[in-house]
Amino acid sequence: MSRYSRHIILSEIGQEGQDKLSKAKVLVIGAGGLGCPVLQYLTAAGIGTLGIVDFDVVELSNLQRQVLFGTSSLGENKAEAAKKRLEDLNDSISIIAYPEKLTHKNAIDLFNQYDVIVDGTDNFSTRYLVNDASVITNKPLVFGSIYKFEGQISVFNYNNGPSYRCLFPTPPEKGTVPNCSEIGVLGVLPGIVGSMQANEVLKVVLGLGKPLSGELLCYNALNNQTITLKINRSSSEIETVLKKKDSFHTQYVEELCEVNHGLISIKEVIDQTNIQIIDVREPHETPKVEGLEVTYIPLSELESQLNKINPEKKKAIFCQSGIRSKRAVSMLNDFEINNCYSIIEGAPEILELIK
Repeated sequence: MSRYSRHIILSEIGQEGQDKLSKAKVLVIGAGGLGCPVLQYLTAAGIGTLGIVDFDVVELSNLQRQVLFGTSSLGENKAEAAKKRLEDLNDSISIIAYPEKLTHKNAIDLFNQYDVIVDGTDNFSTRYLVNDASVITNKPLVFGSIYKFEGQISVFNYNNGPSYRCLFPTPPEKGTVPNCSEIGVLGVLPGIVGSMQANEVLKVVLGLGKPLSGELLCYNALNNQTITLKINRSSSEIETVLKKKDSFHTQYVEELCEVNHGLISIKEVIDQTNIQIIDVREPHETPKVEGLEVTYIPLSELESQLNKINPEKKKAIFCQSGIRSKRAVSMLNDFEINNCYSIIEGAPEILELIK
């Protein structure tokens, strides 16, 4: 009663509403910039069961906006680090960490265990995966996205409303949309957008107010301007997703084939002589990989430092977790620099393997 007293004294919520929150199960995909504020406020609000899906680890550059973490979290899996912090915030709810990647293989089973899904992802392939799994399992999806100084929020698949594909039927071509590691993001922006997402979750669970279903709220942090765009439901888009329901799990194989192209293991790299190892992390990121001859070229400076790349050698590229290294391979291929590979392991794993 004391913990949730400010909710309970609201006539629109009361004890009945707080009981709804305590019985609700919410799955948050991504414990990054958006996921952190979503998780904090849903934990504080007393959502009974919170699931956190994230395979990535905490990096120093995350701390500028991912306020759940501190320096003591560096190198830890984000889902597990978030769980640890959130249990201190509220030890009366159930918090489940899934330190794994969301795929076509595990999405349906996960989504079926929860009432509401929150999209805190930062890439289009996962965003469409989350949307399609939400449609198939008929779960409301609270969406958020950020770009430099701007954010978007909506609620998809709610009470027969539109889905993400009704707004954007097909994903953009790979490499055409940069992420925050390449262009940056205002640190407070994900806090603002993530808090709005948490607000939409509470409205959906409580049946309170008017959720952003059929609407896309666009926010600009530089001038505090907000505009709301209408989204129409496309029955054909939703039917297309539902028709693939039975084969949804098999799409995982296709995704694996696509992701594994151009990858190499550090063990394969060590055994080769005619190879250049390139670290595309930013200068402040640690740990530094010692014991190997490494060329340091931050991803943000890759185009301007192409002269450091040896055209006569195979290129093996790594970062902290393997995400930016794949982007670097794609960029180098665009510059017609071939024989480039992304090292599967990130810097912490590489250090452990070469010890």
